[in-house]
Amino acid sequence: MKRRTRLPLITLLSLLGVSSLPAQENSGSNSKIKNILFIVSDDLKASVLPSYGDKICKTPQLDKLAASGIVFDGAYCQGVLCGPSRYSFMRGIYPYSKARAVTIGEHLRKSNIHTTRVGKIFHMPVPHAQLDGSHGHDVPACWDERYSTKSAETFSPGLYRLLNKGIVTREVKGRDARGPNRMFATVATDMADGSDQADHMVATKAIELLRERKQADKPFFLAVGFVRPHFPMVQPKRFFDMYPQENMPLPPVIDGDLDDIPQAGRSHVRADMKSEEARRRMWQAYYGSVSFVDEQLGRVVDELERLGLRESTAIIFFSDHGYHLGEHGFWQKNNIHEEVARIPMIISAPGIKPGRSSSMVELTDLAPTCYDFLGLPVPDHVQGKSLLPILNNPQASVRDTALTVHTRGGAAIRSADWHYLNYNGKGEELYDMSKDPHQYVNLIDNPDYAAILKKARQQYQERVSTGQLEWDTPIPFIQ
Repeated sequence: MKRRTRLPLITLLSLLGVSSLPAQENSGSNSKIKNILFIVSDDLKASVLPSYGDKICKTPQLDKLAASGIVFDGAYCQGVLCGPSRYSFMRGIYPYSKARAVTIGEHLRKSNIHTTRVGKIFHMPVPHAQLDGSHGHDVPACWDERYSTKSAETFSPGLYRLLNKGIVTREVKGRDARGPNRMFATVATDMADGSDQADHMVATKAIELLRERKQADKPFFLAVGFVRPHFPMVQPKRFFDMYPQENMPLPPVIDGDLDDIPQAGRSHVRADMKSEEARRRMWQAYYGSVSFVDEQLGRVVDELERLGLRESTAIIFFSDHGYHLGEHGFWQKNNIHEEVARIPMIISAPGIKPGRSSSMVELTDLAPTCYDFLGLPVPDHVQGKSLLPILNNPQASVRDTALTVHTRGGAAIRSADWHYLNYNGKGEELYDMSKDPHQYVNLIDNPDYAAILKKARQQYQERVSTGQLEWDTPIPFIQ
């Protein structure tokens, strides 16, 4: 479906808080960059990627991308569910903030930059939107063109498992696609190349769109949204075979592990996933899903290079948030601990030397970074900060802490050395990340950390205030 309708210029200018169209390139931008390839993976935790230290997962395409760009070791999401996170990063503001901003696409379109979406960028319920081919909670004004996919998802021919119930079958009828157990469903599909799956379709369409953009010879912003490794974990059998379940290491199960975590901080503890085999198969399916996405990403980036567009295109890769796979007995997301809050982020762009940065960064920073890349003004209401200083010097920083906002009230503040979690009057947690990176010991009552706790509480109040956070502020996609 194509969209050609544009908002009146005066209306856009008023919304954006700028008095006129940009007449000249931003002094911090890179004149070589004309286009942006914006790639989002769904529910991808940083800790499973080889570029972030994992020794098991196989992601050769992401490894190549990481070797060509800046890998951000201190990148954190702002929303811990798909909807709030995507609402946030596509505007450069915090979820549940009273601040209001137009989307990246709306800002770019007024400067005659062609914007296209293929796949999941704004929130799409998975697998619901893929089953019916709908646009989910998309924002039409963001795009000149937008494309969604339709696929069988959970009902794909192949071996189906519902891991928490011990169900194994090739029968398609009766599979759980929309019910309460759907997050534990996996399908090892029969079609070896995966061309019947949403992410393969997304990559194929993205390749077609790149070819069209090459012919049009006009600056573009192409947003490519993959749904994996979001549940259900559906991919060709060969990706399961890459990771024999009996070889999958598991997070430790420790008696009393949750005793020092407030009730408000305990989310998705699933007693019915105590089966070791089920947990190993979940890791097998997750790793396989990540490798499937990696293959699709490689197809898109290879085409970008084949078309000669790599020299003028910035590639931004990231995930909307992380995921729990049994750490502390937690499963899924909607949790402000490290495995959910931390995300992978890789930016590869012309004129940017490869490297790594440990600086704290947020997904809110992507919108102003895109604007800086393209030499556009950053609207006043954007709350993120451009990452261009770090891209030019990985030792630089644009913020001291990263803020992750909880859907049920409260937030987490992550610094280089500590992680503070506040549940809005319903408890707190504090972790020394240099000594306890997996967050087993809550130091909230430890007198040796009283000074750090005082600083963390102060910074929490400052970040909540400057972010204009009010948890009863509705997020439009919910309405």
